[in-house]
Amino acid sequence: MDLPVWQALYEELGPKGLDVITVAMDSGGAPDVAQWIEAAKPTHPSLIDERHVVAELYDWVNVPSNAWIDETGQLVRHNDPGFAGEYFRGMTDPGFDWKAMRAEYARMRDRYLDAIRDWVANGSRSRWVPSEDERRRRLAGGGGDHARAAAYFRLGTLLHHAGRTADAQAALAEAKRLRPESWNFARQAWHLEEAGKSGGSEFWAAVKALGERPYYPRWEL
Repeated sequence: MDLPVWQALYEELGPKGLDVITVAMDSGGAPDVAQWIEAAKPTHPSLIDERHVVAELYDWVNVPSNAWIDETGQLVRHNDPGFAGEYFRGMTDPGFDWKAMRAEYARMRDRYLDAIRDWVANGSRSRWVPSEDERRRRLAGGGGDHARAAAYFRLGTLLHHAGRTADAQAALAEAKRLRPESWNFARQAWHLEEAGKSGGSEFWAAVKALGERPYYPRWEL
């Protein structure tokens, strides 16, 4: 969630009209994420979305994801990974360069925050506001499979919390099958199936299997 970064940006740009809302999309709920929110002490709304309703509405497939919404309520940029990079994908390789990863993060963070500053200052004239055609293209829905995947994911989380583990895993597996590009579904399913699994072997095997394909959907920046 990078809460300290967003809190600092809110303190800087709030007086100029920027509102910030952060959302933790974690099926484990408050026990899994409350410590991070409490440590950051945000003065902006910071929510927990156990059922991934926000991801369903905004068609997000990974975290972090950001949405820019203007003062009229229109989406300016959506499904935007912000300053999330790709360098982390080599973390399990021998000799991984942690310094290089931190440098990538800092470089992308600074560039992304400058883009937001430009948008706050210039509104629709900002160079980082995509054309209406591009926004429509990126908002194109995925059809019935996407809706069914979201329904199965929600069913799986409900069954898990009801203690029906086998049924929950079957529903989550169907969500992953219907929308294999959704890292949100896969990661949260792994987490619910087995604590810590989302950071374990299945996750890294899936990342390696991407090959040259990006882990995050990317916007120009």
